[in-house]
Amino acid sequence: MLLSIIAAIIFGYLCGSIPFGLLFSLAAGKGDIRKIGSGNIGATNVLRTGSRKLAALTLIADALKGTVPVLVCAALAGQPAAIAAGIAALIGHLFPVWLNFRGGKGVATYLGVLTALAWQGALAFAVTWLAVAALMRFSSLAALTAVIVVPAVVYLLGDSTLALVFVVMGVIVFARHHANISRLINGTEPRIGASG
Repeated sequence: MLLSIIAAIIFGYLCGSIPFGLLFSLAAGKGDIRKIGSGNIGATNVLRTGSRKLAALTLIADALKGTVPVLVCAALAGQPAAIAAGIAALIGHLFPVWLNFRGGKGVATYLGVLTALAWQGALAFAVTWLAVAALMRFSSLAALTAVIVVPAVVYLLGDSTLALVFVVMGVIVFARHHANISRLINGTEPRIGASG
């Protein structure tokens, strides 16, 4: 069991650490996205290149690098290994070894892990994100609100272990959004559709 957990962590981290946003932007001739906008490698910053298709592709790929290791490890070694792979994938996205441990914010990868472990929670995430984004026009606020809702939904579905897992993952996501939280408080966070 210990070896399977270790293998799952390594596999999950390596999957999560693939910087799809950077790779796609470079391949499309958009340059290094770390030098524009927020400097983030995620889909939101890729959108600042002006390509919605590229941003959508990044979003899907960043989600899949959470989903794939979880499903593979679940099939080969069971839920404990799947959970370990999911957390490691999130860490890999946030701190990729290939980019001097400077990665993204983790929302898409979090959602990918969530989809694989508790699809109902992913549905709740999506509904919450869409509702808050439509009302407030802040992507970060929508994501953070959804991250708060998810553990409660998973717990109500009867899985306290997974609920705790998503509490931990949610804390990590919140920590990576500290700058967004400061801007939300100060009233300087850009709204959805705003340039820059």
